[in-house]
Amino acid sequence: MPSALPGANPLKLEYPQSLAVYDDYAAAQKTVDFLSDNEFPVKNLMIVGTDLKRVERITGRLTTGRVALGGLLSGVWLGLFVGLIFSFFVDENVLAMILSTIVLGAVFGVVWALIGYALTRGQRDFSSVTQVVATRYEVLVEHKVAAQAREQLAKLPGALPNPFE
Repeated sequence: MPSALPGANPLKLEYPQSLAVYDDYAAAQKTVDFLSDNEFPVKNLMIVGTDLKRVERITGRLTTGRVALGGLLSGVWLGLFVGLIFSFFVDENVLAMILSTIVLGAVFGVVWALIGYALTRGQRDFSSVTQVVATRYEVLVEHKVAAQAREQLAKLPGALPNPFE
């Protein structure tokens, strides 16, 4: 989003103050949404995730067969892509050329995946997905509108008493 001042950092507030701290992003987002619905100038707010942690979800066991299958599928896609690119420059027997690049891509994918798997020497025999997540979410507000934000937030259903009063 464009900033009011050229070269200004859009991810920075001038003298930010803490408005609220939550354990999940949805609660922080609900606060900002509530303030927005009540005509608060939300451009003066920021949600900051803190206390980052890396979460790795194990999705399955890796076997030679699964690695080969993954390499095969990746190679087929690569071969198809290369074949389609080459097809723009060839006038005759386009189908044979695309099929040959698919086969070559599949062989390349299987061999490359198996070599990579063999080089790990069993140190990582599982597949996973990873994500960096925050454990706390803090809503920060520009100092010049902090009091207004606290007054509005006190009207949020289920809001805790304002510790600043």
